[in-house]
Amino acid sequence: MPDPVAIVTGAGSGLGRVIAAALLADGWRVGLAGRRAEPLAATAQGHDDAALPVPTDVADPASVAALFGAVVDRWSRLDLLVNNAGGFGPAGTPDEIGVDAWLATVDTNLTGSFLCAREAFAVMRAQRPGGGRIINNGSISAHAPRPGSIAYTATKHAITGLTKSLSLDGRPFGIACGQIDIGNAATDMTAGIATGARQADGSVRPEPTFDPVHVADAVRYMAGLPLDANVQFLTITATAMPFIGRG
Repeated sequence: MPDPVAIVTGAGSGLGRVIAAALLADGWRVGLAGRRAEPLAATAQGHDDAALPVPTDVADPASVAALFGAVVDRWSRLDLLVNNAGGFGPAGTPDEIGVDAWLATVDTNLTGSFLCAREAFAVMRAQRPGGGRIINNGSISAHAPRPGSIAYTATKHAITGLTKSLSLDGRPFGIACGQIDIGNAATDMTAGIATGARQADGSVRPEPTFDPVHVADAVRYMAGLPLDANVQFLTITATAMPFIGRG
């Protein structure tokens, strides 16, 4: 049977690159989506036949459609979407957040995830054999906010609703959907957390982080299940991060 096919968004850096590298190492063929061509090419290096870099703006419906079209044209199917692309967005109290910055965060983190899931759902529903899996990156902010993060937190809470609806609507078509919520994986995006992060009491304290390879291992597990089994929600954090309890 041919190697399975995945798309990973945000694959040019951070968690997306680590996840894509793990899937490639496991024998997946992977469409690599991200805004910039050069980082995607770096992720694909050494995997010429199995990696397909496609510069993509996940907030643009036409760009997303072109991504999925390129992957299906190359490999004729899609077995997995890892909806990973996103950003922290603006920081501040609600009255300090500009409307344009709010909308840009929603466009990337939420609408982008919907647009990719929409395209994946259509491919997975129509292909033979049918079905597939969607894994959404929810973040610890799908559970609890950091101070001054209203745009990011709202989109990540919304990802939970997206995950549940995709799971329900996918049942008749063999499409499974789960969510991975990650707290303090050590990437460029979260580098500041290890040196000092603002806490709910107003203090700034360094927080523990963990190797993002463990996130990739969790995605590998979720992606490797047969379609009659699903990890609905998986939370992976640095053991001592201030999340459970009162800090």
